Amino acid sequence: MIREWKLANRSLAYGERTLVMGVLNVTPDSFSDGGQFFSPDQALAHAELMISEGADIIDIGGESTRPGSAFVSEDEELRRVIPVIERLAAKSSVPISIDTTKSSVARAALDAGAEIVNDISALRFDPAIADEVSKARAGLVLMHSRGTPKTMQKLPPVADIMSEVISGLRQSLAIAAEHGVACEAIAIDPGIGFGKTAEQNVEIIAKLDQLARGIADFPIVIGTSRKSFIGKLLGGAPADERLHGTIASVAASVLNGADIVRIHDVKAVVEAVRLADEIKGINLTAPQG
Repeated sequence: MIREWKLANRSLAYGERTLVMGVLNVTPDSFSDGGQFFSPDQALAHAELMISEGADIIDIGGESTRPGSAFVSEDEELRRVIPVIERLAAKSSVPISIDTTKSSVARAALDAGAEIVNDISALRFDPAIADEVSKARAGLVLMHSRGTPKTMQKLPPVADIMSEVISGLRQSLAIAAEHGVACEAIAIDPGIGFGKTAEQNVEIIAKLDQLARGIADFPIVIGTSRKSFIGKLLGGAPADERLHGTIASVAASVLNGADIVRIHDVKAVVEAVRLADEIKGINLTAPQG
């Protein structure tokens, strides 16, 4: 069934086709590609490449959220992302997402041409992000996480990760509603890797249907791309050798209910998602019994 994620001036259809969100880190220190696209020219060229390979959304971030990372200043984050957003918005019609936890950065990014705010704290760090989203009638991704990027992998694991994710996202949805964000503008993300063990990350992928039932009628975003749990399961593979594991995790996520996948390797994942969507469609229409 086709559904729509409402942005200010358009809707993104999902349900029959999985959307691909391409990651563009404008940082010197992201875990996978830090420094590769730090200059505006490099960032713009990479964004255009991902679009040519089939990305439906470009997600631009100016602050690393890798385990152990510290926050950067508002001025530094703005300096990194705003020129890229302005130039990309002028050249392409593909929707731009700003990956930030700061309301001031969200406001400037939306003014510069972004249409979605991707908040890895799900409004825990700065609830005023919801005000900026509401005023702009933008899209909002609420991602479950525990602690901060600096502390999240040092926290003791919770006993029931699915209950924790569902409960946390429900609280964030309530905050968004209090600030006037429309339900149809929100997508949810269980936050693979953000305060979860490798085993819990696998469990979340396997049980995405529970998330879809527990918080119904929101598009589900999943971000497994090149993450450390894949490296652990592959015997210590470094970030640049996790493509095959990423593809497997993305395909499993799509088959279990993901609507949007956030990834680095666009061409490979677009092809994998195309096949997963075909299989998922057949499974959904096959007679039961």
